[in-house]
Amino acid sequence: MEWLTSLLNEESIARIILVYAFVISLGVMLGKVKIFGISLGVTFVLFVGIAVGHFGFTINDEVLHFIREFGLILFIFSIGLQVGPGFFSSFKEGGMKLNLLASVIVLLSVATTIGLYYAFSGRIPMAMLVGILSGAVTNTPGLGAAQEALRQLHDAGQITEIPQIALGYAVAYPLGVMGIILSLIFIRFIFKINFADETKKLHEANESNAEVFKVISIKVQSKAVDGKNLSQIHKLIGRKFVVSRQLSGNTFTVPNGKTIIRNGDIIRVVTTEADAEAIIAIMGEEIEYDWKESENKMISRRIVITRSVINGKTLGSLKLRSVNVNCTRVIRSGFDLLANPNLVLQVGDRVVVVGDPESIKRVETMLGNTLKRLDEPHIITIFVGIFLGILFGSIPIFIPGMPMPVKLGLAGGPLVVAILLGRFGSKLKLITYTTQSANLMLREIGITLFLASVGLASGGKFVETVVSGNGLLWILCGFIITTLPLLIVGIAGRKFMKLNYYTLMGLLSGSMTDPPALAYSNSIAGNDAPSISYSTVYPLTMFLRVILAQILILAFV
Repeated sequence: MEWLTSLLNEESIARIILVYAFVISLGVMLGKVKIFGISLGVTFVLFVGIAVGHFGFTINDEVLHFIREFGLILFIFSIGLQVGPGFFSSFKEGGMKLNLLASVIVLLSVATTIGLYYAFSGRIPMAMLVGILSGAVTNTPGLGAAQEALRQLHDAGQITEIPQIALGYAVAYPLGVMGIILSLIFIRFIFKINFADETKKLHEANESNAEVFKVISIKVQSKAVDGKNLSQIHKLIGRKFVVSRQLSGNTFTVPNGKTIIRNGDIIRVVTTEADAEAIIAIMGEEIEYDWKESENKMISRRIVITRSVINGKTLGSLKLRSVNVNCTRVIRSGFDLLANPNLVLQVGDRVVVVGDPESIKRVETMLGNTLKRLDEPHIITIFVGIFLGILFGSIPIFIPGMPMPVKLGLAGGPLVVAILLGRFGSKLKLITYTTQSANLMLREIGITLFLASVGLASGGKFVETVVSGNGLLWILCGFIITTLPLLIVGIAGRKFMKLNYYTLMGLLSGSMTDPPALAYSNSIAGNDAPSISYSTVYPLTMFLRVILAQILILAFV
């Protein structure tokens, strides 16, 4: 067994990989264990790393630092790519209200942290309180950002030693998860929430707000449109609609902008439910018509865009109507978008087209429709993004009153660039599409490497800190930071803004970027309302938590 003893004791690449593999595999396995229906998930890797570090299985500091930061970058960048497409649209309509409430929660948690700092007269250093804050709000990227800010201060000679703030994170995290769920239960109790009533109100609200697509057949009977082409009719009506098929006399055609519409023609229109009534009123009358006969000459098909050259082009630039094909809508990430000439296409979009079989085949060749291509990873986008993110994160931002300029660092820089690439990457001809499984794999590898590194670095002092240090005080502070902002905003949101409880659960979970709380909310709700509000506030919340963690460090340390 000398070979095993040698492997465990000698500083070698094999030993480093062995330790990380053990910590991550055991942590992920134990993280699946549920206690009272709640599991910590991959976060348990942190606690296994602490245990392994406590028993003396340490890693070279430089190697540990590299793996920790690289894992954080992978994690942050994957999140940015995922939330980027919906980041800016999340500020529209109802999303603005939810994001405002989430921002208030974030700011209240920061204010609570500052209040505790002064309440204990600096007994707990601000650096450690930021670690406690990150654990209390279950935000690992915030911890990474704070550690990056501390490293900047150390490199600039502002501090002599980098505090082990991961200790505060580790002691605050478990009760942070519980505190979020307890807050949800408390709000449910004081308002005497009835799930049946909440479900009914949610359905009523969805029915009134939903923009549902409608396919109608219209017999044209209107002096206003008789003899005009479709382009002129679009301008006249001023509503969004697509005419996918036309029956003029005994001839079926796929109309384009120059197609003349005459009284007596029968057209098949794709529009929204809200616009359907106005379109019918101007063009004629809605009729029941069986278009099966037209299928002998034309068919409807969904084609997946897989060719990279299409990425970033507008729908109008493809000139599909010149090949006798009409696009009625585009399906992106499960959402239907009405075909619009100015709509920018992305790899992974599914376009619904109508035309004759031969024309459809030509369009398939043009767009790709090769699902295998979607499984190919676009590595260049990831590393170009990381490269730009690190450059962007290294730009000094001077803020009055700060002892040194703020930098977004290795956490904030890649996050901002990833969000921008996720939203606008197609305009740079970069393919940002990744399958959900590929994104999740990259993200999980990154976060497990980061958590294992943090745990191994903190393990040596963890038990001593909790038992003989200020561990219990840290836990109390973490619980206050978790629950106070949630209860204030949760009660206000329910009482004054009349938020649906399911939506409120997703909002509070998302403001803490906490998947276990979301899983609990989804299990209680039995619908996707918590997930929708969670994903609405998640991008902005993540961004604020990363930035504010650094600002707290630079302002108070």
